[in-house]
Amino acid sequence: MEQTLVVLKPDAVQRSITGEIITRFERAGLQLVGMKMVWPAEEHFHQHYEGIGKLISRRGEDIYNVTLAAMTESPVLAMVWEGVDAVEHVRKMVGATDPKESAPGTIRGDFTHISRAYAIEHNLTLPNLIHASADLDEARQEIPLWFGDEELHQYEAPHQKVVRGRNPAEK
Repeated sequence: MEQTLVVLKPDAVQRSITGEIITRFERAGLQLVGMKMVWPAEEHFHQHYEGIGKLISRRGEDIYNVTLAAMTESPVLAMVWEGVDAVEHVRKMVGATDPKESAPGTIRGDFTHISRAYAIEHNLTLPNLIHASADLDEARQEIPLWFGDEELHQYEAPHQKVVRGRNPAEK
């Protein structure tokens, strides 16, 4: 099974919509294998956004600084979700990074509306609620940054065979 990192950002925590977002992942059949509320230091976010995501390299120091300011406003809720093609499935559910481009039905499409261009023009944070690993390689780097092995749990949920499919030869 594939695992992916999801971080509900300060704007999701401050708006008290974390439960609704978690419910969407559960209803899609993904399995929560790790979760914690944390308030990481700047060094942690630097490793996440530049060490792994190359944000400064891709978008510049100003965007990084605005992102850092937004991410350190309040605690975040970090989670690891597991499932078949979990990274790709979560990315589809989350929607485009720029909320303006997110389709209705996605998390960002349903709960956000600001555009990246507007945020940049007015030197604002980009309230887009959620971070999700961009690809499997990124997930494999991000998960150990956020979680120790002892914080991730393997268990069988009663509905797994219904959600993930079952072999008809097995009874």
